[in-house]
Amino acid sequence: MPETPFDPDARRRDGLREFLRTRRARLTPADVGMPDAGRRRTPGLRREEVAVLAGVGVSWYTWLEQGRDIRVSEDVLDAIARALRLDGGEREHLYLLAGLNPPRAEAVPAVPVSPELVRVLDSWSPRPAYIQDRHWGFQAVNDAARVVFGYGDTDHNCLVSYFTNARFRTANTLWAHNAPGVVGRFRSDMARYPDDPEFPRIAADLAAACPEFAELWERHDVAHGAEATKAILHPEVGELVFDATLLPLPDRPGLNLVLHNPRPETGTMERLERLMSSGPRLVEAG
Repeated sequence: MPETPFDPDARRRDGLREFLRTRRARLTPADVGMPDAGRRRTPGLRREEVAVLAGVGVSWYTWLEQGRDIRVSEDVLDAIARALRLDGGEREHLYLLAGLNPPRAEAVPAVPVSPELVRVLDSWSPRPAYIQDRHWGFQAVNDAARVVFGYGDTDHNCLVSYFTNARFRTANTLWAHNAPGVVGRFRSDMARYPDDPEFPRIAADLAAACPEFAELWERHDVAHGAEATKAILHPEVGELVFDATLLPLPDRPGLNLVLHNPRPETGTMERLERLMSSGPRLVEAG
């Protein structure tokens, strides 16, 4: 018997149907300020109630939830997302299932670093780690990152320090190699928040202070990726090579955890332990 050809659009519409059905089922009329019209055969809101809340036709919404191949706009999806009380992640998922690009990220204020995250940084020592906000500002830095990368009290932003911290630039043997990607990733992050004036302000101030950054910024290159290699020639213990990984914190919008793991078979872990043998201490960035 011949196999059924894989149809990605059909699979996407199936996912859309089940997602809308389950989001509707978890709400009650009371949740959305509507009167309860008596006993219901199935839990949750009825399709016609969602249509009313979203300001769309009942037949149209029914077709959408049935997974029919119909056109849908961003405005309508946003209205349905509000009607179904979707959070940011669910709203993005709805866009993807409807075949549209994810909605533009909103520039919400960063959530403060919690004591639990501070303990994560502390427990990661003697390996370097820090938490940065969406503008790449340091929110918390462990002592190992300060010792290894030369961060001091005047270092408040990872991008700015990359180009202006003389100690870091001198010790970083991959500085020139990684600089274009660093600038490209910042530009990519800025594009996710077109209404946020802080990104262009940081870029303009840094371009005025650093010709190397200004030259790279004018290229308008973009880069992506959550992993990078960092190599530091430390004056006390020699070469330290790290695999750096950036991890978004879903429960802390706008914050990212950056962990540095010693590259295997480079002797980095042994040198790092020797460097930090006096006892690392977590210090929050100002």
